[in-house]
Amino acid sequence: MNMIETKKLRKVFGPIEAVKGVSFRVDKGEVLGFLGPNGAGKSTVMRMLTCFLTPTSGTALVGGHDILTDSLAARRMIGYVPESNPVYGDMSVVSFLRFIAEMRGFRGAEIERRVASAMDTCWLDSVRSQIIETLSKGFKRRVGLAQALLHDPEILILDEPTDGLDPNQKHEVRTLIRRMAPDKAIVISTHVLEEVEAACTRAIIIADGRILEDKTPAQLLARSRHHGAVRLTVAGGGLAGVERALTELRNVSHVETVDSTGVTAHLAVFPKPGNVISRDVIALAFEKKWKIQDIHVETGDLNEVFRDITTKEGVHS
Repeated sequence: MNMIETKKLRKVFGPIEAVKGVSFRVDKGEVLGFLGPNGAGKSTVMRMLTCFLTPTSGTALVGGHDILTDSLAARRMIGYVPESNPVYGDMSVVSFLRFIAEMRGFRGAEIERRVASAMDTCWLDSVRSQIIETLSKGFKRRVGLAQALLHDPEILILDEPTDGLDPNQKHEVRTLIRRMAPDKAIVISTHVLEEVEAACTRAIIIADGRILEDKTPAQLLARSRHHGAVRLTVAGGGLAGVERALTELRNVSHVETVDSTGVTAHLAVFPKPGNVISRDVIALAFEKKWKIQDIHVETGDLNEVFRDITTKEGVHS
């Protein structure tokens, strides 16, 4: 089910055209990573979708509601966590969530039910009475997510949801996103590439206000020169012969020696386009009786793909 549809969305600030005719769709059950370098236009698109900014031209449908002509209904469909994660630091967690629930129009026992559900979803029961300002960044981010979930929205828009968090806190937030994903359409604006691999089912790459790619993470990884490459560590003598034998394999493009001590060598074996070489490499290793200490197949390097897409000629023209 289509939950978000942007139609040639454009935003101009004085002489700066920040967003240049962006169009895309997001369905229920999708987690879309909106990926781009700083200044690419990510947050501007998010603010237009949430009706904080009015487009210069174009529009978007949010849950079937036009953000220009039916913005209040569109906002009711959305749970939004801005990058700044605004919360009232002098309130306790439970008091803040009760306040937000009341602002959302809930009353009486329904407030308590909504607050309890949001705290349970975001693992906040242990700090329910704690003053928000005294919480760690991870817990503050959870409070921000909880307030966005109080009205059980069908659409979640998260701007840099793990910015500034440590690895454990990032894992917690990503786990929460994956738990919610089947029942919602989720858009994550980020410049952190690992976010896309960890939590997203699809990725849009934007730069200079334009969409450059719209693919699954796997499709993007397949563009990497490292996709399908076999890395192996070989011990023993005759290491020059190892590289030569690997190069002679029919579907091998080339072999790179990553590191060699004279006793062990770390090699990267690259396939010709469209070929799988892992079985051939393993079969050759058995045939030659090489002493393999480690061997694995690369999925690809998203950083490399991102740099290639966002720095190619014409992006900044």
